[in-house]
Amino acid sequence: MSATGGTRAIVAALGANLAIAVSKFVAFAFSGSSSMLAEGVHSVADSGNQALLLLGGRKARKEASEEHPFGYGRERYVYGFLVSVVLFTVGGVFALYEGYEKIAHPHALENWYWPVGVLLFAIVAEGFSFRTAIKESNELRGSQSWKSFVRTAKAPELPVVLLEDLGALVGLVLALGGVGLTLLTGDAVWDGIGTMCIGTLLVLIALVLAAETKSLLLGEAAGPEQIAKIRAAAVDGRTVTGVIHMRTLHLGPEELLVAAKIAVRHDDTAAQVAQAIDEAEARIRTAVPIARVIYLEPDIYDESAAAAGPDPAATPGGPGLSH
Repeated sequence: MSATGGTRAIVAALGANLAIAVSKFVAFAFSGSSSMLAEGVHSVADSGNQALLLLGGRKARKEASEEHPFGYGRERYVYGFLVSVVLFTVGGVFALYEGYEKIAHPHALENWYWPVGVLLFAIVAEGFSFRTAIKESNELRGSQSWKSFVRTAKAPELPVVLLEDLGALVGLVLALGGVGLTLLTGDAVWDGIGTMCIGTLLVLIALVLAAETKSLLLGEAAGPEQIAKIRAAAVDGRTVTGVIHMRTLHLGPEELLVAAKIAVRHDDTAAQVAQAIDEAEARIRTAVPIARVIYLEPDIYDESAAAAGPDPAATPGGPGLSH
């Protein structure tokens, strides 16, 4: 896994959610609060999600094989997508159903101190997990905004844990509000409304996670900063005079495929070009260590042919030439 930081955040979230799930189900048993039941199921779903992320990280470390020559790095994306599905179905849809049932058939809240006490405990535990996820994420996001970090992160674990913990904290506040309004008004419908709000929140978070992990599954390019470093490293000014065009693809969070057509001089020998390619690959790997699979195709740059080509992007010297 990318980082031990990602693993630490997942383990912290898993421990917190298991403890919280048990306490919520106990509170539901004593109080009959639908918010507590929905929150208990939510915590179980979150625990399962963290287990899936850990499993995905383990499977991604398998060595490449003839059947999968580029390795298993995308296993992490697959399990990240499964997390969004579990969060949507087990967490969000169940909470919406339970909230509807509570509104349609309200019943009095018993032993109110159980759900209130558990919710306060859960807020503290989730806050600890959220704090851990924020701390580990800060080491990777740099100057990015949180929105940009979630949208552009290539390792799915930290964004998933961040959104899960954020959703859990907001959901706990909503549950506390539902229980509190039920106690103040004597109307158990408020407990159901709180549960419906929790379900809506979880569905929205699941949709965001599904969209982001789907993009990773389809295959995302390297970030602009990495692309700039690769372009600069490929050119030596002697044999390799420019990058005609280039494509990058994440095979996993820490493995990048680079395919580029590079411009060489027309009078270079095959031996000189071969040596230049080897040196360019070494420079690229130094500049961007995750660029582990590199294919460089030499071509003779012809400015007039490039300008006359019907498809500049497909001809030597098309858009993207950098010196």
